[in-house]
Parts: sequence; structure tokens; C-alpha cells
Amino acid sequence: MPWIVQQIKKQKILWTKKMTTDSKSQKKHPKKSDTPERFFQEINVEFLIHELKGPISIVETGLRSLLERKEKYGPLSPRQEKTLKRAAKNIKKTREMVNGLLEIGRSEASACICCRFQPSRTVHEVVLDGLETELGAIFDESKEDWKENELYQFFSENGVFIDISPRVNNIEMLQDETKFRQIFLNLVTNALFYRKKLVEIKMRIKNDQFILEITDDGSGIKLEHQDTIFKQYTQIQGAPSELQRKRHGLGLAGALILARCLGGNIQIKSDKEQGATFCLTLPIRLESSTDRLIGERPQSS
Repeated sequence: MPWIVQQIKKQKILWTKKMTTDSKSQKKHPKKSDTPERFFQEINVEFLIHELKGPISIVETGLRSLLERKEKYGPLSPRQEKTLKRAAKNIKKTREMVNGLLEIGRSEASACICCRFQPSRTVHEVVLDGLETELGAIFDESKEDWKENELYQFFSENGVFIDISPRVNNIEMLQDETKFRQIFLNLVTNALFYRKKLVEIKMRIKNDQFILEITDDGSGIKLEHQDTIFKQYTQIQGAPSELQRKRHGLGLAGALILARCLGGNIQIKSDKEQGATFCLTLPIRLESSTDRLIGERPQSS
């Protein structure tokens, strides 16, 4: 039986047992759900997130069928094809968000699955995803074949500048790449959202630690607010009201949980009206320990 199927079945059994236990507990000790806070406390969030994967998968499969099986469903006009591609891209992002929430849950249980990967390549891919979300556009799939100078030119045209030290270009990390992607995606989308014009990304190695800095030129964060922005539902104080209404304050909280699960941390440097720098530090190699489950993520062929 494939490794991933075994893991899914184990998770399903655990969720089923938890739901049964919670149900019995509620029958013995009934609670009143007369407030929003109590209502959300009683919901098994992990179960709900898992259940979302089913309908998301059905929608994604349907969209892909329309795009890829034109001989069965008929030809599409250019406008129809563009609309379906945008829908498919966003349902993919929704699926990734759901998977990201599940990763946070696994992180709180100190579970990691490691693989070898090049951090610079992953960063490039995530920046493209972040820009695609911010610009509300669908990039041509040929972007994966862009040369480095073409990629950097595109980034600079959109106000993103990346500085990679030579050592970073030549290393492979042994880390949980899925969690690393989630952390960086949260940090870079946050910077793109609050920037005025520019985002600067720096990568370097120091004492076997991978250091990633993301700097924006936004309104900055006052010192007294810097300890609270990693809490759930907390928004950056001082940001324009039209920006605050669009954010839910979950990304940075989740990013910090993920970073600490990987043996790292996130720190912030900022002054009011001088932008903000988020510094992610991770060990290049995640060592096994008694409180952390580490497996080898299968390499894609």
C-alpha cells in the first residue's frame, strides 16, 4: 500500500475517533452555543477542513475536464478558456490553503516530513504565485521555463527584488518543503499586500542556518504592536482601513507555528512609516529528536 494512502487512512481513523469521543463528551456534558465564541470552540476544525477537500477536488476535476477534454465537452472560446483557467487556478489555491491549515495542525503535533530541495528555486516559484494572486492575473505556464535573467526582470518590473548569496545557490536543504512553502508564501503575500511599491528578498547562510529576509516599504509596525501581530486575527496597526478589512490575521500566526516546528523562528524589524522586515531562520538540516516525527518525503520523478 502506498505510503501516502497509509497516512491518509491513519488520519481518517484518528479524526473519526476524535469526533466520536467529542460527541459522547457533549452528550454527558452539554454546552450552550449561545455565543459565536462558544460556537466555534465546539466545532471540530480539523474535521471540517478535511471535509472541504472533497468538494474542492470535485470542482477542480470538473474544471480540468472542461479545459483538457475538449473532444468530449466541446471547444472553448478564448474568453471561456481564460475564465476557466482563472477558476482552476483559484480552486488550486483554495486546495493549497486547506492543505496549509492541515500542515499547521500537523506542526502543532510536531510532525514533519523532510525532503531535499533547493530553497532558491522554491522561493522563485512562491514569489510567482504571490504576484499572481496580487495582480489577479494568470501567468503563462511557460514561466517555468524562463531563464534566471528573464525571471528577475519580471520580478523587478513588478517591484520585487531578490538578492541570493552564492552559497544559497549551491545548497540543498533537508527540511519539510511543504511547510517551508507555506511559511514563505504567508510572509511574501503579507509584504506584497502592505507594500507601497517595493519588496526586497534576501537569502543567505550563516552557521548552518538558512536566513530569509522579506522587506516591504509599507507603513511599518510600531514597536508596541510587534509582539501581537503573530497572534490569530490580529491585523497590522496603522495600516489603511481599506487594507485591514481585507485581511483576517491568520497567516503570520500560522507561519510562526510552522517555523518553530521546523526548528526555526521568525523575527520582525520595523519602525513606523519605514516598512517592515520579517526574518525567517531555519536549520539547513532538520535533525530528528524525541519530540519530532521525521520521515522522508518521496521524491517526485
